[in-house]
Amino acid sequence: MKKQTQAIHVPYRRRDTYDALSMPVYNAVAYEFDNAQLMADAFCSRIDAPDYSRVENPTVTNFEERVKVLTGANSVTALNSGMAAISNTMLALTSQGKNVVTSKHLFGNTFDLLNNTLKRFGVETRLCDLTNMNEVETSIDENTACIFLEIITNPQMEVADLTALATIAHAHKIPLVADTTTIPFTQFSSHDLGVDIEVVSSTKYVSGGATSLGGVVIDYGTAKGFSNRMKNEMLFNFGAYMTPQVAYMQTIGLETLNARYRVQSSNALELAKKMQTLQGVKKVNYVGLKENPYHKLAQQQFGETAGAMICIDLESQKACFNFIDNLKLIHRATNLFDNRTLAIHPSSTIFGLFSDIEKANMDVLDTTIRLSIGLEDVEDLFEDIKQSIEKS
Repeated sequence: MKKQTQAIHVPYRRRDTYDALSMPVYNAVAYEFDNAQLMADAFCSRIDAPDYSRVENPTVTNFEERVKVLTGANSVTALNSGMAAISNTMLALTSQGKNVVTSKHLFGNTFDLLNNTLKRFGVETRLCDLTNMNEVETSIDENTACIFLEIITNPQMEVADLTALATIAHAHKIPLVADTTTIPFTQFSSHDLGVDIEVVSSTKYVSGGATSLGGVVIDYGTAKGFSNRMKNEMLFNFGAYMTPQVAYMQTIGLETLNARYRVQSSNALELAKKMQTLQGVKKVNYVGLKENPYHKLAQQQFGETAGAMICIDLESQKACFNFIDNLKLIHRATNLFDNRTLAIHPSSTIFGLFSDIEKANMDVLDTTIRLSIGLEDVEDLFEDIKQSIEKS
């Protein structure tokens, strides 16, 4: 079956009592067993049965199974946010004295997690240019736990060569971990490009219009010991498992993901082209544009679509603030890949607590606006952007 069909027709592990077509929301915390031996077998994973909803719930398991079928993964773990997916993955891979090789181009909270939070626990973060393979190679030593990156950085829009990074990682017997949130996993296979562990903020495309917070860790079974640690340590000890209500909403979101993404990515490309004609826009940064320096690599890795995030640069921070204030249709809000189009000034919000020096080192400019493109008519979006630029 094609992925769009699979997203809708993955069978339940067990037949529903009432043959419901949509997996019910199992709000139960505990589950009854016929005898002590079955209970022991469930708790020790000798049989496939839920024992406690902090670590397994039928509604969440159904969502995980759908993601597993769509990606061809060995194991999928659904958690309560994208940051939970990243932090649990890092905790499972690292320990005191280990280091993580990554980019200075990271989402603000991810950067803070790696460079400050994990530092307190004795984990070093090594920032390098992930587009420079020589620099990556020299950053790795015997204590490196993994290479971590975002496939399209936010908001710099940098794209690194996943196959080249995977070759280096695997030569050193370490996993390549990729945050693939910016392009849905239904559009390309990160594992075919060498990614061992994929982390996704399912809050974004998957949730179906910002209905719920969630995160997914997609394990392809090539990182030794990782799956066991995620299932038998992270879930048990950190308590970040996805709730059944969220899993229900995100399962419905999965069913419409492909249809929504086709519109959003098409809107983004058309809008990016149109914004290049506006006099007040100094730069349009979108990897779907042929003149973008990462266009060819992005097409090779992710296919014909380039996601629904566009960054534009204006004359100054003041111009950016004026632009955002003048918007009439586009919403002034954070988040990505909502059904609605959203605008934010990353430097003063997502990276607002970083110093000017830190932002400069991360290439976060005060002239940049990030747009998350939704499902509206593209002409309406362009007219709103145009009138806002003219007033700015």
